[in-house]
Amino acid sequence: MRRFRKWGGVPTGATQNPKDLLSSPEIENILENSDFIYMLNQAAGDRKILAERLGISAEQLAYVTNSDPGHGLLFFNNVILPFADDFPKDTELYKLLTTKPSEVEHTAAETEA
Repeated sequence: MRRFRKWGGVPTGATQNPKDLLSSPEIENILENSDFIYMLNQAAGDRKILAERLGISAEQLAYVTNSDPGHGLLFFNNVILPFADDFPKDTELYKLLTTKPSEVEHTAAETEA
């Protein structure tokens, strides 16, 4: 990891279960050395652990508790910012970027395959 960053690499990870990852000392070290974290809705157990490890206040936790899609917290260095990304759904870009299976249009060729 250190060598990767020394050469200008930007390691990136994603998980839906931070509680499982944080049981590993190696992964915990990665979290502690992360300059940027993008956090969306979290389960109660994960919220508790992340609040302790990242110093998230009860008020800030509200942004990742039963939050709407695209709403959450950004961590950058020592700053925690709530955000709401309500991207317009009636655009071509949204159609290209959506990850919701019910919103993905399939072409006839893809359907036949």
